[in-house]
Amino acid sequence: AMATAGPRSFSAAEVRARCAQGACLVSCHRRLYDLSGFVRLHPGGEQLLRRRAGTDVSAALDGPPHRHSANARRWLEQYYVGEIEPGDEQVPSRAEPGPGWARALGRPGDSIYRWPRCGVSVGCPRCRDLVDWQKPLLWQVGYLGEKYDEWVHQPVDRPIRLFHSDFLEFLSKTAWYVVFMVWTPVVLYLSWVSYTSLAQGNTRLFSSFTTEYSIPVHKYYFPFIFLLGMILWSLLEYLIHRFVFHMKPPASNYYLITLHFLLHGQHHKSPFDSSRLVFPPVPASLVIGFFYGVLRLLLPEVLGLSVFVGGLCGYVIYDMMHYYLHYGSPKKGTYLYGLKAYHVKHHFEHQKSGSFGISTRFWDYPFRTLIPEETFKKED
Repeated sequence: AMATAGPRSFSAAEVRARCAQGACLVSCHRRLYDLSGFVRLHPGGEQLLRRRAGTDVSAALDGPPHRHSANARRWLEQYYVGEIEPGDEQVPSRAEPGPGWARALGRPGDSIYRWPRCGVSVGCPRCRDLVDWQKPLLWQVGYLGEKYDEWVHQPVDRPIRLFHSDFLEFLSKTAWYVVFMVWTPVVLYLSWVSYTSLAQGNTRLFSSFTTEYSIPVHKYYFPFIFLLGMILWSLLEYLIHRFVFHMKPPASNYYLITLHFLLHGQHHKSPFDSSRLVFPPVPASLVIGFFYGVLRLLLPEVLGLSVFVGGLCGYVIYDMMHYYLHYGSPKKGTYLYGLKAYHVKHHFEHQKSGSFGISTRFWDYPFRTLIPEETFKKED
């Protein structure tokens, strides 16, 4: 049998030349990675990675200011391209990989630190995955059983196909702007209907119980009712994300595992699949219709519609913000920069324990699921 070719070697001069041409190559103890396709998505910002192009990042992975998680280190392995030629490697601030790196990948000489068939060290999801990525995943994941929960929370940088049917696959994907184009006209129209209906002066609270003490709802109240709907949506967003999307399906239940992957697991497995970051309009219509019906039962017709349209606006903002937190490059120090870093921690390190608010961290405070600020202490 033909021996598998070893990793390609790169000279320091070749690395410098590629970086000068715009590539973003970094090394970690002779291992070379091409991050050119990832720089814009980096939670710390593109410029941070650009400044490290052509350098050894082994010390930076252990921090400060941030110690990268085991999932982040596995993620890095997907961009492995080869080895720095002996004698050409830069000397990092430490002579050995930091403890975080050792936990994630092992150390040279360990039995787990080896070259699998694609030439990438342990941690590369392409080598040792439990599913066949050449086939639709939706009908495979249920067979993972007890291995599903760990597998789905080890993110990869590759697109996902869910269905055999091209039509169903098409319906399961959505460009970010589709949500804005479909639902913004609905928000504007229903806002106009709500305001003009309130302007007629016929809407009163508690009128079904008493006419003497019922409270009139004036048209000037509409902005506040609309805002109430947005606040209620933010709470609903948190509750759905935490208790529905992050339920842990029983390992023995094929159908619940499949449902979890369809609802949210796919997003955690491939967090940068741009076609699956917002909710497709067809299934969204069913969920939105359900909540509209609930509000109609609980509140007077126009009042329920006013709360509903505020909530619908909150949903549109949530979906747009969610896409931006994955693909946007907010300026360092801004609110969105902090929110992006917070959300990425949810994907790579705190998937099950915190950061369930997307458009706001507010509800993480009273529910005590806020991810604590990282207090860094360098290890010797």
